[in-house]
Amino acid sequence: MNLAHLFEASMLVCFGFSWPLNVMKAYKARTAKGTSLAFIILIITGYVAGITAKIINHQFNYVLAVYFLNLAIVMANVFVYIRNKSLDRKAETSKKLKINANDIKNVVEKEENMTNYTNSLDELINRPVKAVEKKNAVILMGGSLDKDIPVSSLAKEFSFNFDIYNKSADSITAATSQDYFQNKIAPLAPEGMLIHLGENDLAAFKNDSTAFDTNYLNLIESIKDCNRKCRIALVGIANPSNDKSLELMNAHIKAIADAEKVVFVNLSNAKLWNPEATKAVATFAYDMGLKVRKPLLDVAEILYSWSYKNQQQMIMEPSLAG
Repeated sequence: MNLAHLFEASMLVCFGFSWPLNVMKAYKARTAKGTSLAFIILIITGYVAGITAKIINHQFNYVLAVYFLNLAIVMANVFVYIRNKSLDRKAETSKKLKINANDIKNVVEKEENMTNYTNSLDELINRPVKAVEKKNAVILMGGSLDKDIPVSSLAKEFSFNFDIYNKSADSITAATSQDYFQNKIAPLAPEGMLIHLGENDLAAFKNDSTAFDTNYLNLIESIKDCNRKCRIALVGIANPSNDKSLELMNAHIKAIADAEKVVFVNLSNAKLWNPEATKAVATFAYDMGLKVRKPLLDVAEILYSWSYKNQQQMIMEPSLAG
C-alpha cells in the first residue's frame, strides 16, 4: 500500500467529515442566512482541481474515489442553499404582503374618518378624546372571560411600572389569533404578552390538536417577529370540574410554553394566589429604588385573582364552543 496515497486519503476524509453534518444542519435550518455560497463554490473548485490533477497523472485509485465522494457531498450543500434561498424569498414575500395589507387598511380607515361630514358641529367640537395607547406596553390577549378584567385600575392599584392594555375579544380562537395580533396588537410593539387562548377552541382541539398547536406556535412566532425580546406568558384554561379534554388542552399549552421557553400560568392555582403579598413585595422593591419590571407571572396572578373573586364565570366551567 502506498503510504503517500493513504495519508492523502486520510487528509481528504478529515476535510470532508464536516460537510455531511453541514448539509443536515442547513437543511433543518430552512434558511440561507449565514451560509456563504462563494465559500462553497471555492471548495468545489479546489476538489475539481484535485480530481483534474489525478486524471492528468493517471492516478486512478481509491484516493480519486474519495475526491469524488467529497465533491458530491459539497455539491449537496449547493442544492440545499438554493432550496433555502427559495424559502427565504417566500417568507419575505409573505411578510411584505402582510405589512402592505395592514398599511392599506390603515389608509382606508384614515380616509373614511377624514371624509365623514355627517357629524354635527357640536359633536365634532365635543367629541370625547380617545386615550392614546403607547407602544412598549404589556398586552392581555384573551376571550370573553378576559375582556372585562380592569387592567388599568389593577395596574394602578398594584403599582405596575409599565402600561398594560386589555385587547381581549369574544370570538378570538387559536386559528384567528395570528391575524388578530397582526391587525390589533402588533402596531403597539408590545414588550409583554399575556395570552389566554382555548376558550373557543375545545371542539377544534378535539378534532385536530396538531392544528391547535400549530396555530398557537404561529402566533408566538409572529410576536417574536414583532419584538424578539417580548416577554410572553401562556395562560391555561380554567378546569374546575377536571374535564379530561380541558386537562389535555392545558397539557398542550404547557408543552408549547416549555418548548418556546416562555411562562406558563396554571389557573388551577387562582384560588391560592395572594395578590396583596405581591403588592407588598412590589412596594418594598420600589422603596428600595429597584425598577425591575414586574414578572408576567405576578401580573397574571393579580389579574386572574381579581377575575376569580369578581367574575362568577371564572369558577364555573367556561363555555368552550367552537
